[in-house]
Amino acid sequence: MDQVLSHLPRQHDEKLLVGFETGDDAGVYLISEHQALVQTVDFFTPIVDDPFVFGQVSAANSLSDVYAMGGKPLTSLTIVGFPRTGLDFAILEQILAGGLNKMEEAGCTVVGGHSLGDEEIKFGYAVTGLIDPQRVYRNIGACVGDRLVLTKPLGTGVISTAVKNQAAREEYVEASIRWMTLLNRTASEVLEAYEPHAVTDVTGFGLLGHARQMAQRSDATLEFDHTKVPAIPGALECIRAKMIPGGLVNNQRFLEQLVDFSAGVPEDFQQLLFDPQTSGGLLIASSPQETDRLLDDMSGRGIPAVEIGVVVEKRERPLRVI
Repeated sequence: MDQVLSHLPRQHDEKLLVGFETGDDAGVYLISEHQALVQTVDFFTPIVDDPFVFGQVSAANSLSDVYAMGGKPLTSLTIVGFPRTGLDFAILEQILAGGLNKMEEAGCTVVGGHSLGDEEIKFGYAVTGLIDPQRVYRNIGACVGDRLVLTKPLGTGVISTAVKNQAAREEYVEASIRWMTLLNRTASEVLEAYEPHAVTDVTGFGLLGHARQMAQRSDATLEFDHTKVPAIPGALECIRAKMIPGGLVNNQRFLEQLVDFSAGVPEDFQQLLFDPQTSGGLLIASSPQETDRLLDDMSGRGIPAVEIGVVVEKRERPLRVI
């Protein structure tokens, strides 16, 4: 998508604070001196068996970009693709109910939507929120010396692939669902008391894919300590069992020339860092002066955020894993 968008003409609207040119998590449009709209859209095919849970996960994932930018979700529009025949419409009702459940938790009103007949189920939302134009979190601006904080563990992609192959243990699935349905709302609220230099959410491009965007757009290198990166229980076991999603393979092919792995990083953990996440956590570049207090505040609000790396001077490759 980056390659396609780079060929489109730039839009010249002084009220467009963040557009598609920068690859940020959402767009931001100024509506007054102290208020702006933040907008995003996301939808995908089922990654869990339970339709209600699928709706919850899709909603949490759709909301995530607004939280990553520092906004507060206001309204949403449902996007549905569903087979015209062959499936009970009670399944669709449960998907919609799950999505509505999470939207209500977020305080985001579902105002309508659009559906179409599709051979494969697809579900998600277009979300609009409000944001302070002076407090927009971008995926650019990380500074040398910043410490890197992650708010959720990795592994939803490989565990979802194991689910599709009926090879996932129940405790792995339960752990993955717990993280996928957890809103990034609280983590975003905690950040309101801080001055993060760069923020993004970790989704389909995996940790290293989203880190690559942050590193290159900040003209720096992001260095991760693999021993500090948290994994969902069962994620590494799924990788060792070859439960590898296509998205992981694509991420690895795209990024392999951009990452410097130290010899001591195990192959299964290397693959975990490429794993495409659904409703993943926030990756935050925080100043050294604020990070310890930020981690304490996250923990106090029930978010097990951890420091996983540091921003260093720009090197030949934008990413390094030790």
